[in-house]
Amino acid sequence: MPELPEVETVCRTIRSVVLNKQIASCQVNYPRLLPKNDLDQFVRDIQGRVIVDLKRRGKYIIFDLDSDLQLIVHLRMTGQLLFCPDSNESVTKHTSAILYFTDGSQLRFVDQRKFGTFYLLRPEQWHRVTGLHTLGVEPLAKEFTVEKLKELVKRPRNIKSLLLDQKCIAGLGNIYVDESLFRTGIHPQRQANSLTDTEITKLHVNIIQVLQEAIASQGTTIKDYRTGSGDTGYFQNKLLVYGKAGEPCVNCNQIIEKIRVAGRGTHYCPNCQRWDQECEA
Repeated sequence: MPELPEVETVCRTIRSVVLNKQIASCQVNYPRLLPKNDLDQFVRDIQGRVIVDLKRRGKYIIFDLDSDLQLIVHLRMTGQLLFCPDSNESVTKHTSAILYFTDGSQLRFVDQRKFGTFYLLRPEQWHRVTGLHTLGVEPLAKEFTVEKLKELVKRPRNIKSLLLDQKCIAGLGNIYVDESLFRTGIHPQRQANSLTDTEITKLHVNIIQVLQEAIASQGTTIKDYRTGSGDTGYFQNKLLVYGKAGEPCVNCNQIIEKIRVAGRGTHYCPNCQRWDQECEA
């Protein structure tokens, strides 16, 4: 699933080419894309609207439209928002929706597994989108301080589960949690409330650093992710631990292991990320 760096990259790569464009019409090929909107009403309401702003909240992409409406998009597992300046480009079979602009360009939503979602709402209706109105702090915002992280880790749960919880920190996912914990030397199964102040401070730095580096690399393309221009990211070439099970650790040559934590495949170095369970008992 695209995480914060991928969603941020999509926003950055389409912002300049869709801002202030008017939507002439919308074609929805997969009605289940709209879990909260009637298809015919959605098409009528979005027609003629102008995109006045574009932003990200967690893993959500939010198009501010005139008339106080917002188009909220979640890419889910395989969703891609692709800008097409040439309307003659062939449409793939996995295209779930197309926004047609008055200048002839298009914004296409391509989604092989069909889990992506569109919502057309007013800001006061965010509660209708499960998970959106309960999102936690943005890890690249000024509100994400060391003190804020110290407050969050007081909760009695393993650190990976906590970092994946969108109600705690918005936008973090499996890849960047594994990478941040590896850089900090923290075992993913450690109890969050067992972390020292020094570890918390280091983890705070590494979360921000990993996300910034990934954005600079236009995200991580393992399989499906593409930028809004259709390009692949390249942070996958810089991953230190995620997807490296069976390979030697870059720091100590110990073999990277893969386990399940919080229901997710989790990569870590058993030497660099030691876990003294007895100390937590």
